[in-house]
Amino acid sequence: MGSYTSGGGRGITVAAVDPADGALTPVAVVDTAPNPAWLALDRRAGVLYAVSETDPGAVTAFRADGPRLTPLGPPVGVGGAAPTHLGLTGGRLLTANYASGSVSSLPLASDGAVDGPPVVLAHHGSGPDPGRQEAPHAHQVVGVPGGRWVLGVDLGTDSVRVCAPDPDTGGLRVHGETALRAGSGPRHLAFHPDGEVVYVLHELTPQLTVCRWDSASGVLEPLAEVAVDTDPAPEGGRLHPSVVSVAADGRFLWVAVRGSDRLLTLSLEDGAEKPRVTGSVGCGGVWPRDVVLDAPGRRLYVANEWSGDVTWFDVDPQTGTPHLAGALEVPAAACVVLD
Repeated sequence: MGSYTSGGGRGITVAAVDPADGALTPVAVVDTAPNPAWLALDRRAGVLYAVSETDPGAVTAFRADGPRLTPLGPPVGVGGAAPTHLGLTGGRLLTANYASGSVSSLPLASDGAVDGPPVVLAHHGSGPDPGRQEAPHAHQVVGVPGGRWVLGVDLGTDSVRVCAPDPDTGGLRVHGETALRAGSGPRHLAFHPDGEVVYVLHELTPQLTVCRWDSASGVLEPLAEVAVDTDPAPEGGRLHPSVVSVAADGRFLWVAVRGSDRLLTLSLEDGAEKPRVTGSVGCGGVWPRDVVLDAPGRRLYVANEWSGDVTWFDVDPQTGTPHLAGALEVPAAACVVLD
């Protein structure tokens, strides 16, 4: 579990998961990476990667041996500022650098260590919100299964860039750009298990855009928008959706909304392209930044930044409704990764 050390977090907290009830028990804390706001685990290599959401930004690789995390070398600069997300594809590590509006690609050694300087792709453009969209703000970068494409979500330009890895430079080249609603501020996307539908969640307007993905041509096509503002924001506040998570069996998806501090359940029983809000529950804390479903699909884990905890929920297998089951104190919690 990653946290903001600048906000009182401890760094990376390692916890054991009780298989019977999903409860978390902390077993170790690693504080060698500042502001590890996003983590990614390469299970085959046994390596955990952490961004440092700092200026300049950096990444650190750790050998994951049970509760022990051993750094595989010092932090490596990403060539950008405030990386908020990272992903793995084709033997390279990718970071989305929010403050500098760019995506970086870094080579990896055979042992998983970061093995060289980044190749940086700068984004260009802006949006109508002068406070949040004065420039590009890359928020997420996702390698599409198969390794042919990479999707980059940019809050500042209201778009998703489809990129192809460049075998000559190791970086990315833009193949196409999908424009989304102006001022919506796309933040996070997730694939349906069929690989043909993508859900893009927006931070500046509480909505989810359903897109059709054509892997053969590398084209992302918006199809429909679904409102996720079923719960009101506090007086004088706004709703800021943060993350979307999709069930492995493709029956449900869940959306976390900051401001109302709710988890929304959306049913996909009418089809992957027709999500429908069926319920809303409290996230068990304040300002949910991340939502992760465990491998069996029985529990959701939520990182609540402002209340400083990670909560877990039992998921009703029939309705997809989460039921709060417990919480662990994790100051300034930002993300969760399950092994």
